[in-house]
Order: sequence, then structure tokens, then C-alpha cells
Amino acid sequence: MGIALALAAAFIYGAADFLGGLATKRNDVRVVVLLSGGAGLIIAILSLPVFGNGAPLERDLVLGAGVGLAGVIGIAALYRGLAIARMSVVAPITAVIAAAVPIAYGLLRGERPSVGAIVGIVLALVAVALVSSSSDEDVAGQPEPKRTGIALALISGLGFGFVYVLLAASSRGAWPLVASRTTFLIVLGLTALIWRPAKLASGTGRLAVTSGALDMGANLLYLLALRHTLVSIAAVIASLYPASTVMLARMVLHERLQMVQWIGVACALVGVVLMARG
Repeated sequence: MGIALALAAAFIYGAADFLGGLATKRNDVRVVVLLSGGAGLIIAILSLPVFGNGAPLERDLVLGAGVGLAGVIGIAALYRGLAIARMSVVAPITAVIAAAVPIAYGLLRGERPSVGAIVGIVLALVAVALVSSSSDEDVAGQPEPKRTGIALALISGLGFGFVYVLLAASSRGAWPLVASRTTFLIVLGLTALIWRPAKLASGTGRLAVTSGALDMGANLLYLLALRHTLVSIAAVIASLYPASTVMLARMVLHERLQMVQWIGVACALVGVVLMARG
């Protein structure tokens, strides 16, 4: 059950990131993140009757605030990176960094996956690295945006890695997500007051809102996955989200996949099977 929930979260994370990156191509990243964060907060509040676990605990609110701060950094860096460089490069690099952080956390907490699960984790990480293989040029044919995109991907991966860890340390209900999105919006609102962003480009608001709603839905699925499997396994599987981002970029933006990237997809599938059996 935990494997299936984490896989569903990965697919939805990837779709959310694709839509967010697409919206950022025509907008100031802060506008996109504000809209997506607002949509995410609404979904988190609506989920409280099912995932609320009663009154909020102080620990959950504190951890949620930390998730919000890490999430602002992760999402803003990711959306900007997806907007200026190849999605098929930026998304996987973000994922491998994001997966490494909770793996280290899980091992430090004493989690001991089986040998098969460990092999599956390694294959999944290899898959992320292979999927990120691409040319040195961005979508416009210039290498500089790719270098900037990779730097943003590294920053984003660290942010998302801490999101995974902080959510795992919570009670795994919806209150940390409500606190995270509230903090998220406060921070972004303050930056918008200081540095006024440009107006939203016509026709892109729906992309940003849908991205935020999907992202929160994936967070809820990830929390459910944590109730059924180890943090180190759930986080790695959730970090396979580049597969859907890359596929959508292939279908919509016509970004081409190389043979090594298809090998990476195969490694990801084998890794998931091994983790499920483990």
C-alpha cells in the first residue's frame, strides 16, 4: 500500500511541477508560486476533516512552518529552473538531491531496509541520474541557462529533501500542511510587498492554481505512504516524479528523450519492484 501511495504521489508531483514550470515561462515566479500556494492551502484546509487528527499539536505547527520555509525555496527554485532550462534535466537533478536527504535521515533514525529494498533504492537513484542526462544546451540552444538551471535544481532538491524529512517527523496529518502553506504565503506575500511582481500573463493563472492543488494532493498521498512504509523508501519513490515531468515535456513541449534516459526509466521501474518486494 505504501509503495502504491508513494508512486501516486510521484506521478502527481511531476504533473504539478510541469504545470508550474510551464506557467513560470510567461510569469514572474513569485506570482506563480503565490497562486499555487493559495490553491494548496485551500486543499489542505478541505482535507482537515479526513486528515486533521483532531486539534493541531504545537510540534506539528512548528514543523509545518519549517516545511513552508523549505517549500518556498524548493518550489521557487524548481519553477524558475524548469522555466529557463530543459525540464528533462532540471526535474531529475532536483529529485536525486531530494531523495538523498531523507535516505540519510532514515538511516540516522535507525531504519534498516532489506537488501532487496536497498538495491531498489540504489537503482532508483541511478534512474534519476540517467533520466537527467541530456545535451549541454537548453531549449533555446544556449548552455548558460542549463548551468543556471542545474544550480537552481540543486537548491530546489535540498529544499524538497527537508520537506520530506520534516513531514516524516510530524504526526503525518493535515495540520503540518496547513501550517506550511500559511507560512509559505506569508513569506511570499512579504516579498511581493517589497518587490512588486509583474502582472499575471493571460491564460496562465489556471496552470498555477492547478499546479498548487496537485502538489498538495501529492503531499497528502506522501503522508499516507509514510504510514505504511519506511521514510527512506517512500521518499525515494516519491522522488521518481521526474518521470511524469519528462513525459509531459516530451508530449507537450516536444523535448526529446535519449536512449540513456529510457534506460533510466527502466531502472526506475525495476527499483520500484524491488522496493515493493522488500
